[in-house]
Amino acid sequence: MDELNNWINQINDAVWGYVLIFVLVGCGIWFTWRTRFVQFRMVGEMLRLLTESAIGSTPKGQKHISPFQAFAVSVATRVGTGNLAGVATAISIGGPGAVFWMWIIALIGSATAFVESTLAQLFKQKHKDSFIGGPAYYIQRGLHQRWMAVLFAILITLQFGLSNNSVQASTICGAMEEAFGWSPLLVGIFLSVTALSIVFGGIQRIARVSSILVPVMAVGYVILAVVIIVMNIDLIPQIMKVIVLDAFGIEQIAGGGIGATIMNGVKRGLFSNEAGEGSAPNVAATAATTHPVKQGLIQALGVFTDTLLVCSCTAFIILVSGLYQVPELKGIALTQSALQQEIGSAGPTFIAIAIFLFAFSSIIGNYYYGEANIRFITSNTKVMTAYRILSAGVMVMFGAIASFELVWNLVDFFMAFLTACNLVAIMLLGRYAFRLLDDYRQQKRQGIKEPTFHRSQLPEIEHELECWE
Repeated sequence: MDELNNWINQINDAVWGYVLIFVLVGCGIWFTWRTRFVQFRMVGEMLRLLTESAIGSTPKGQKHISPFQAFAVSVATRVGTGNLAGVATAISIGGPGAVFWMWIIALIGSATAFVESTLAQLFKQKHKDSFIGGPAYYIQRGLHQRWMAVLFAILITLQFGLSNNSVQASTICGAMEEAFGWSPLLVGIFLSVTALSIVFGGIQRIARVSSILVPVMAVGYVILAVVIIVMNIDLIPQIMKVIVLDAFGIEQIAGGGIGATIMNGVKRGLFSNEAGEGSAPNVAATAATTHPVKQGLIQALGVFTDTLLVCSCTAFIILVSGLYQVPELKGIALTQSALQQEIGSAGPTFIAIAIFLFAFSSIIGNYYYGEANIRFITSNTKVMTAYRILSAGVMVMFGAIASFELVWNLVDFFMAFLTACNLVAIMLLGRYAFRLLDDYRQQKRQGIKEPTFHRSQLPEIEHELECWE
């Protein structure tokens, strides 16, 4: 296991380095410019669409999930281990400056999230009584590269359906052991059985569970963090100073320190908000809406919700405590210790409960990403059954017993190749998202409250669009 871990770690350093980081940031900047800063200029429209979707309902007799439910499922996979354990890992390895780079990747990455989710809606397909889609579908329909579409489908299944679930399980088990002394093996068995009972219920059940869990866990955690920040309000200016100075290596003496800060900030930021990774589009495509841009805007808001809100809460709790300077503390243990210092012995217990809700919702959401892409490759029911057992059963148990370093290195390994594949696709297809955004804005300027789209508006690819009659 140690040799495997070291080998994967060496590959991660070589692949990530600055190459993938520059590509990821570069794409985010390009999409921000071409959409005319959509993530900043249309925040009000994002909130309106999300609010109206949340209070609305699906027409009677239809089983399509709503835009809000699609948002909830994607946020369920975003808001999880990355927000509590991932932020702590980034700070403990890269220093406080890693938080700054997490913010940057979220601010520019939300434009990338808009493009990929809009494309997913555009190229979605009908599937029984719902919709199905994602990068594999827009690669095949938009680029006509079946091999690349299959490659993406395999990579996302390995990343989310398998390795990502092991990280979620590892973090839950670590939190439960720290707070209650429970055996990781027993916790892993419980998680596997519970997850299996849910994933066999399909996307409608996943959507219902996520739309309940996500708001409750996110609001509760944010309220607690705000209380802690208010209690330590006099320290905030100094913490912001430390974050900015450390982000650019101004206070670092050792050479190469800035590289570790940027790399860990970007990697953990991407793991948390998933902007450009190609995951959220799989759920974005399932929503029933009247214009592809609507779901693109809602999914872009999810990046802000994840990183600028929830991740920042964790970062401030850890930095206020000062425990990030203790070498022995890492991952979820650092977050638990920081919270314990602020609110007492209830801290580790609260985090254990919170991480269970965060990470468990991520497990069932991650499973769906793999399911959607396996269905793209094959409709064989035996293959799907085997995947369900591997995803919610075997890999959850693997995460419960494997080392902290191994599960995180596996995630970084698959995340790098998955992101690279998706970024190539959306750079080539981005022009359709730009045209759709222009159309949406034009309809809004004409006073149309709810813009609509018809596939005849893109005649050159009309025959490739199965929906949007």
